[in-house]
Amino acid sequence: MLHTSKSLTRLVGELKKLPGIGEKSATRLAFHLLRSPANITALAESLLEVGSRVRLCSVCFSFTEDDPCEICSGTRDDSIICVVEEPQDVLAIERSGAFRGTYHVLHGVLSPLSGVTPDDLRIPELLKRLSGEGVREVVIATNFSVEGEATAIYLTGLIRDRGVRVTRLAHGIPIGSDLEYVDAATMQRALQGRSEM
Repeated sequence: MLHTSKSLTRLVGELKKLPGIGEKSATRLAFHLLRSPANITALAESLLEVGSRVRLCSVCFSFTEDDPCEICSGTRDDSIICVVEEPQDVLAIERSGAFRGTYHVLHGVLSPLSGVTPDDLRIPELLKRLSGEGVREVVIATNFSVEGEATAIYLTGLIRDRGVRVTRLAHGIPIGSDLEYVDAATMQRALQGRSEM
C-alpha cells in the first residue's frame, strides 16, 4: 500500500473485512470517504445507530429494532412459517409481495465440513414454535446448494414427525432465460417440478 497514515491504513483494513471488498476496492472507498468529511460522519453515525438499535427478533430471529419484529407482531398468517437461511432472505421474499405468512431465520445451513451442526442453527427455536397448535405449514426456503438441500432434508424429517405439512420453494428455469443455456441439473428439476397448465 502507498505511504499513508495509520488511520487510513486501518480504515482500508476494516473495509477489506466486508464481503466482496478487496484491497483495491477498500482503498477506493477510503479515498472516496476522505473527499467528503460529511460522508464519514454520516457513515459513522449510521453504523453506530444500527449497532446499538438493531437486534434479533425473539420470535423469528430476523434483524429488527422492535421486538417482536413488525412481521411477527403484525396481522400476518402465523399458521405458515417460511424458513430461510439468513435475514437478507426475508427481504428477498418480502420484495415479491407473494408471501403473507411469518418467517424463521436459521442463521446458516448445515455444513459438516465447516463444522456447522444443528446445534449451531436456530432449529430448536423453530421446533418450539411448532409445538403449539397453530402452525399448519412450514415452507423450506433454503438455497438450492448442497448445504441448503441437506438442511431442507434434515428439517423435513424433524417437522413431518410433528404432523406439520412441509413444502419447498419451487425451482427451475428462470423467466426470460433461453433453454439452451440452462444447466442439466436445473433442467432436471424443472421437468420434475412441472405442473398442469
